[in-house]
Amino acid sequence: MSQDVALERLVVVGAGTMGRGIAQAAAVAGIPTSLVDLSDHTLADALAHIERTLAGAVARSKLTAEAAREAHARIDAATHLADASRATVVIEAIVENLDAKRDLFSRLDAVSPPEALLATNTSSLSIAAIAAATRSSHRVIGMHFFNPVHIMKLVEVVTHPATGQDAIDRTTALARRLGKQPIVVRDSPGFASSRLGLTLGLEAMRMLEEGVATAEDIDTAMELGYGHPMGPLRVSDIVGLDVRLNIASYLHRTLGGTRFEPPTVLKKKVAAGELGKKSGRGFYEWPPTSS
Repeated sequence: MSQDVALERLVVVGAGTMGRGIAQAAAVAGIPTSLVDLSDHTLADALAHIERTLAGAVARSKLTAEAAREAHARIDAATHLADASRATVVIEAIVENLDAKRDLFSRLDAVSPPEALLATNTSSLSIAAIAAATRSSHRVIGMHFFNPVHIMKLVEVVTHPATGQDAIDRTTALARRLGKQPIVVRDSPGFASSRLGLTLGLEAMRMLEEGVATAEDIDTAMELGYGHPMGPLRVSDIVGLDVRLNIASYLHRTLGGTRFEPPTVLKKKVAAGELGKKSGRGFYEWPPTSS
């Protein structure tokens, strides 16, 4: 994949936490980017968030003020899919719902140029099932980013049986262009990262339920004992406990057995609206209280 192809036009559909992060990473990398969402309010909030995050990068000397201004200027916002008609790459980052993604990819297949790459940021759903909603499944691929996108280096490139080698090459090249490290995995429930991360997170929740240790001490065990930069319960709060519950429920249904069965504490917290960082409370208080 040539550099000029990567730079031509990227469209991100979904201006939530992940979509806005992907758009920011692309803009910082010099790629003209369209951020699409049905909600004007969500788009305005996303652009304001990106501006604050870029300002923070300037304050920490990660970006120059000029680079931040240029990155912000590269992002257009829209409430329709018209920009996909001139896209080189479209990355979907909408709600983690298979029917919603299939409907969107069917529409993207119709409106986007036939050579455009169509990527989904799903963290667990079947890429093959999403691709089956299109007439060009060879160009559909998984491109799973991690939150916060502007910091986390990994991108999981997920292939399905019909994925073309050109799509794989283009996706890994784009990930590197965004300053990320791609890994290529096969389409299976939860891929590699979600299955591994969720297994650790769910076991930590069960340990908490059983009174083995406090949330803080369970996390400290993994941070200091195994060199993890952040413990599994704090990670769960950042990911979102509702997101964790949805993924766990999907993997439990799909793979069977008990290893992905959602713990009671997780279901209770989600039912109580304690979703983690985004709601202000999960296994921890957010922002963290000073000790």
